Amino acid sequence: MTDGTGVLTVLTVGQVAERFGVTVRTLHHYDAIGLLSPSARSQAGYRLYTEEDVTRLQHVVVYRRLDFSLEEIAQLLDDGTRPALLEHLRRQRSAVVSRLEELAELVTAIDRALEKEMTGVNLTKEEQRELFGDGFSDEYAAEAKDRWGDTDAWRQSQQRTSRYTKADWEEIKAEAEEVNAAFVAALEAGEPATSEAAMDAAERARLHIHERFYSLSADFHRNLGDMYVSDPRFTKTYEDIRPGLAQYVRDAIHANADRHAARG
Repeated sequence: MTDGTGVLTVLTVGQVAERFGVTVRTLHHYDAIGLLSPSARSQAGYRLYTEEDVTRLQHVVVYRRLDFSLEEIAQLLDDGTRPALLEHLRRQRSAVVSRLEELAELVTAIDRALEKEMTGVNLTKEEQRELFGDGFSDEYAAEAKDRWGDTDAWRQSQQRTSRYTKADWEEIKAEAEEVNAAFVAALEAGEPATSEAAMDAAERARLHIHERFYSLSADFHRNLGDMYVSDPRFTKTYEDIRPGLAQYVRDAIHANADRHAARG
């Protein structure tokens, strides 16, 4: 260790502590137990670390990070041939690899928990596909969080749905299908979207969301109705049930909101 001109330099305890990120107290402890003692002295009598001392400390720091005890480190460094070093390192490598595998499993478990919190659906992927088909995806859940994650409705929905079991979701799916069936029946009977039958179906749809997911006023329900015809994915969901149903549902929702407004 030179100063760049070929002149041998030494370091104080404070300089060594700063360079290696250890405390002065730790260095004093290493000195006290004979693990690492500064081998040079200043003119004033202060103990200084030479290049050989610093190299030894480098080994100490590495071995400590590998969880070697100070006694083991002293044996390894003081053994000229160090026959036990390779065996120690092999054992430590095996332990580190095992730890990495455990950490990888832990990361996977955490990711699953985060995913569950983000989607608000307490179901496995297989159960989601079983209940919702391909319409429920991670991409859609992430998009929904980006769009509404800061709203009270989103937080309320997350709080409720995080507690739902598979049986709860089966009931919710059945309720939604009954609502859609009521819309289809009114449409196929020739009832206009402003009819009592259509508006009653819209009210059932509103209450389904209001009771199962988040507080939903009839007026705010208009926004969802508009989305059913403006977002192709929602439109397809209704059109797959019955052609023309998306627009019909939207108009029935608006008619029901007008009915609420008229009632005061």
